[in-house]
Amino acid sequence: MTNFRKNFKNKLKNRSQLFGAWVSFSETSITEIFSHIDIDFLAIDMEHSTISISEAQRIIAACHARQVPCLPRPVSHSNDYFKPLLESGSDGLFISTVNNDEQAKKILNNVKYPPLGSRSYGINMAQAYGLNSDKYFMNWNDESSIIFQIESIEAVENINSLTSFDQVDGIMIGPYDLSGSLGIPGQLDHPDLLKACDKVIAACVKNNISCGTQISTVNYDFINSSFNRGFNFVILGSDLFILSNWAKEMNNLISKFKSE
Repeated sequence: MTNFRKNFKNKLKNRSQLFGAWVSFSETSITEIFSHIDIDFLAIDMEHSTISISEAQRIIAACHARQVPCLPRPVSHSNDYFKPLLESGSDGLFISTVNNDEQAKKILNNVKYPPLGSRSYGINMAQAYGLNSDKYFMNWNDESSIIFQIESIEAVENINSLTSFDQVDGIMIGPYDLSGSLGIPGQLDHPDLLKACDKVIAACVKNNISCGTQISTVNYDFINSSFNRGFNFVILGSDLFILSNWAKEMNNLISKFKSE
């Protein structure tokens, strides 16, 4: 079996072109469908969904069955959420709304084992219930991936320092939250938002870490323009967007027939 966790981290460090997907629903069949296509990673949205830790553990297992790296996004920065997700076997974490160095240091401290951090040593699914604990403990710091989300003016102002931490593998821009922080909610083409994005991308390039974004309307042109802008990974929508877009299209069709 290839070391897909380490391979993914190396791709982030090399700023390789990467494709991901979100899941917002706990049904593991969705994860299995996604993991059969050529995605590089799958993220679990636990910030804006009702997915529980036990449900996330099953999603992680479904990803690992196909050797797809899985990174949950916890609902908060609390170690009460970090620790059980890490013990469930996640390959790292997406961390929402990281604004400053103090937050960054606390996050990295909770995720990494000593001497880099203070994550406690325990046995669960991540360590194959004790069958793989020594190897896991030895390699975790070098194989796990941490991606910070930039979603505020404060974070943009601190981006040069946030991207200078050795243990940060990538940055993801949250365009909707960032636009709100800039006082232009939902205006994704506004010059102020584009300027902020360019500043984040430039810092990532300078510090040689990955930078990505999520695309809600997925097509070749949107993907290509994101890569041309300087992003090197894109998240191609989510199960929620797929279903909601289908529902909108079907409702329009139904309305046409009912209006005749």
